[in-house]
Amino acid sequence: MGELFMNDRVTGSEVLLRSLLIEGVECIFGYPGGSILNIYDSILDIPEFKSILVRHEQGAIHAADGYARATGKVGVCFATSGPGATNLVTGIATANMDSVPLVVITGNVSSSLLGTDAFQEADIVGITMPITKHSYLVRDIEELPRIIHEAFYIASTGRKGPVLIDIPKDVTSQLTTFEYSLDTPQIRGYKPDTQPDSNQIDKLIRAIEEAERPVILAGAGVIYSDASKELLAFVEKTRIPVTTTLLGLGGFPSGHELWIGMPGMHGTYTANTALQNCDLLISIGARFDDRVTMKTNGFAPKAKTIAHIDIDPAEIGKILPTAIPCIGDVKTILQQANLSAAPAKSELWLQQIKENKNSFPLRYTDSDVTLKPQFVIEMISESTGGEAIITTDVGQHQMWAAQFYKYMHPRSIITSGGLGTMGFGLPSAIGAQIGNPNRLVVSVNGDGGFQMCAQELAVCALYNLPVKIVILNNQVLGMIRQWQELIYDNRFSSMNLSGSPDFVKLAEAYGVKGFRATNKEEAIEVWNKALEIDGPVVIDFTISQEENVYPMVAPGSTIDEMIMGDEA
Repeated sequence: MGELFMNDRVTGSEVLLRSLLIEGVECIFGYPGGSILNIYDSILDIPEFKSILVRHEQGAIHAADGYARATGKVGVCFATSGPGATNLVTGIATANMDSVPLVVITGNVSSSLLGTDAFQEADIVGITMPITKHSYLVRDIEELPRIIHEAFYIASTGRKGPVLIDIPKDVTSQLTTFEYSLDTPQIRGYKPDTQPDSNQIDKLIRAIEEAERPVILAGAGVIYSDASKELLAFVEKTRIPVTTTLLGLGGFPSGHELWIGMPGMHGTYTANTALQNCDLLISIGARFDDRVTMKTNGFAPKAKTIAHIDIDPAEIGKILPTAIPCIGDVKTILQQANLSAAPAKSELWLQQIKENKNSFPLRYTDSDVTLKPQFVIEMISESTGGEAIITTDVGQHQMWAAQFYKYMHPRSIITSGGLGTMGFGLPSAIGAQIGNPNRLVVSVNGDGGFQMCAQELAVCALYNLPVKIVILNNQVLGMIRQWQELIYDNRFSSMNLSGSPDFVKLAEAYGVKGFRATNKEEAIEVWNKALEIDGPVVIDFTISQEENVYPMVAPGSTIDEMIMGDEA
């Protein structure tokens, strides 16, 4: 395709669109406006180019994010200048916190108007500088092909992240001869292909051989480097139990005997106590997030040695002192480690781990009268065999989806981890479904977050996307209510969502089939109906306001100081 486009005399808009096709972009998510209209006009002349019209710019960037996480490819979105661009800020920060590769393209006012407070002008490069991996303001059309190729390279190499390209309107209408090179960019100061230090890998292998209570903390880096098979081989060679962070779920199969669950604030008893009692802690593609470590100076107090495998040197030693730093791509490091990996002295440790798993599983008090959210997630997990892609919004439902769905494969959970962005669940499911048209995508939402981007139901209906949209509806901001109950002495403030719409009627207003369930029998019935429908479905599961997520570690506590709840 690239050769057919070369040496034509084209506008900046056509340069952009042709370049995106050469970079392998399957579709973009966007919303037009005056400053980007030249680009949208040129889309009509390139039938190969696929554009998804969302209903809000935040929907565009969350969809591009979901597409990127679910496919491993770079997600792309368009927005116009001023408010269009600033509506992307939350999504850019979301992707940046979670190391998601995006190329974000914004139109801006003409070059002569920059800095004049022109209509719909905003310095989006300045606004987003702290939350992008890199940014470009294109002032010369001749630079546009190079900038686009560099943007994709930067976004998708090293520690992945969002790159912004801001293009003034006059640049999109200027003419140039189209030339495009796919050679690896040479960017001063950016050398992401760090070769791992074999001496550090040797130290890690020796530490494992001497360890009696080792634990692996596996994060999203395992998934982003496509290293799940290498991690599985490493674990089976070393016989080390594995806990996976929220974003690392699916990077190690949940059905494996050595998987001990998710750690942290809502982690399992087994994972949290293992971290607190280990003598060797190996972090693989995880950054010691505060929701994992909780009280940092009380985290892993018995660990004689901490090893950290990460592609980003800035993460090494940032939170915890690291004795064995292994800097580089997780897949490459594990491949080298697997050449000499041997079992740890961990058999007694594994016996204790097994006893904890049996004695302290995740549990809840089921009911035949009221509908339990944990039951809903278990039902979805069992009916899909752990094979679906689950996207979530943020809150209690997110934690239940993390705890009670059994993730068997990488890229199976799409969720906002670092930023905790409400409104993420539905649009990210749109991106995940477009990137995986032959897989079942289930979007799990709370009634609060769902309303932040509910207008994207129009996209589901327009493109007949078969996303199954689950709402765990408790009529409150559930996690806020839980904190106010347990931490703020039952002082409930601004958490009641009474006045929310009838979600079934709302779905039907958009042309989407809607169901409601209030007990187990109805839940099973409507979920099976939803699975039979070849198109989008909204299912409103009515649950109790009083249901809490357990275990829970209160802020300021160490991760073994767990509130287990009445069910424990």
